[in-house]
Amino acid sequence: MKIAFYTLGCKVNQYETEVLREKFNELGYTVVSDREDFDIIVINSCTVTAESDRKTRQTVRHFRKNHPNAVILLTGCMAQAFPEDASKLCEADIVVGNTDISKIPSLVSSFLESKKRIIDVCPHERNEVFNTPLISSFAERTRAYVKIEDGCERYCTYCIIPKARGAVRSKSLEEIRKEAENLAKNGYSEIVLVGINLSAYGKDEDFDLGDVVKTVCGVDGIKRVRLGSLEPDHISDKMLTDFKSSDKFCPQFHLSLQSGCDETLKRMNRHYDSAFYMELITRIRSIFPDAAITTDIMVGFPGETEEEFEKSVEFLKKVGFAKSHVFAYSRREGTIAYGLPDQVSRTEKSRRSSIMINAASECEKAFLHTLVGKIHPVLFETADDGFAVGYTPNYSKILVSSPLSFTGEIHNVKITEAYDDYCIGEIV
Repeated sequence: MKIAFYTLGCKVNQYETEVLREKFNELGYTVVSDREDFDIIVINSCTVTAESDRKTRQTVRHFRKNHPNAVILLTGCMAQAFPEDASKLCEADIVVGNTDISKIPSLVSSFLESKKRIIDVCPHERNEVFNTPLISSFAERTRAYVKIEDGCERYCTYCIIPKARGAVRSKSLEEIRKEAENLAKNGYSEIVLVGINLSAYGKDEDFDLGDVVKTVCGVDGIKRVRLGSLEPDHISDKMLTDFKSSDKFCPQFHLSLQSGCDETLKRMNRHYDSAFYMELITRIRSIFPDAAITTDIMVGFPGETEEEFEKSVEFLKKVGFAKSHVFAYSRREGTIAYGLPDQVSRTEKSRRSSIMINAASECEKAFLHTLVGKIHPVLFETADDGFAVGYTPNYSKILVSSPLSFTGEIHNVKITEAYDDYCIGEIV
């Protein structure tokens, strides 16, 4: 039978889709694109915002309309956090949560046999263990994500993820090493470590994220190790020392900020203030001079005044982020922030988004110009219109004029020009 996959949301969701793709392939299913004819489709949902839920509903209905005879399975965070809403999507034949995705193939088999709709969503429990299976390949040719952590216990007032993902739990160092070795054997040269709250890896254990980096960097065939999104207050000096100890570590730090205003951070229930954040960045830059600091920043959180917004913009400029994901606050039913007073209008959030995006773009251009004249090792990934395209360790996009793609190869490149979101260089 032909099976397709459609993923909404974060890198963890993408990893879990890869797990399912491998499992179904091992069972003899033929994996095809969602744009082809298929007998079954697995939709891996996101629920981080109300808009995410809308996209999930739209996706389910789209595939039912265009593939009326296919089996539709809905899984992921939306199904887990809001099982009643998910079960009301009658277009889905199977609705299953994310507590144990390894059971999904057997649920498909049960449905194919009985033709009876299946709703299987078990709540997360405090004593859960990390149970996501390992992968041996990934959709991207040179880079693979490796999920090492699940769950979050931060309870930010705007976030539903603790409900969707449960408590923090970590993959063992032994399993991480084994997975990295398998990926290296299959030709992957770069590993990106991901998790729901990645920097909480090893919580209540005697190991942490620094130990993971050292473990993966020790695997033959792995040329680079990169980190996903990090919570700033979980980054210890010991971690930074461990990161620095390997020349395979890529100094790109995606430190989630959310706001540069302390009053707003407090209402968000973030566990740091702007001074702490800035001090961390100073430490990182002293250890990694060429580090790229990237972030997420929200505008229009309930109660955010014009003065608070301006503080946030100024803090973004002060840091000088290499790249920023700017987004407007989206009310999420089931969170504390949903009921907070002084909700900001959609028009005002749009205005603030434009201002923040412009400031972020100027910071990105300024950062890229600091690379001009320097030599960086570039891992090439693709070819585009006469250019070989790759990335530096700090994840700056580099184009080199060449008839060759150099895919999967690392070459030293001297940066000669900088543009809005990429640089031009020449191999030296």
